[in-house]
Amino acid sequence: QVRLLESGGGSVQSGGSLRLSCAASVLPYSTFCMGWFRQAPGKEREGVATIYYTGRTWYADSVKGRFTVSQDRAKNTVDLQMNILKPEDTAMYYCAAGVPGRRSWDRGGYYCGPVDFGSWGQGTQVTVSS
Repeated sequence: QVRLLESGGGSVQSGGSLRLSCAASVLPYSTFCMGWFRQAPGKEREGVATIYYTGRTWYADSVKGRFTVSQDRAKNTVDLQMNILKPEDTAMYYCAAGVPGRRSWDRGGYYCGPVDFGSWGQGTQVTVSS
């Protein structure tokens, strides 16, 4: 059972920055994907940013150019740097680990799509005020 622990959430004004961090207790062999999801009140959980073990990243259109996902596979950690935050970024943010063996493919090669994940942390709240 993968255990994921997030940290770094908080409150910030519009235009500000926050950095989220996540540590996984252990990642099963062939876990290709790590990433971040979020869920706002009244909405479904959505993928925000993912990173394949080689470093290839995927971002939701709403965060492209503002958020950056990074990882340290030696330490089983994944971070999310969030810049130019907007009120619509307000949500509970969840660290996620992929289903072992799962990954997606496009013309650029293997990457991690939101459908490739199966474990989530408890979440950390991010609140952006206008």
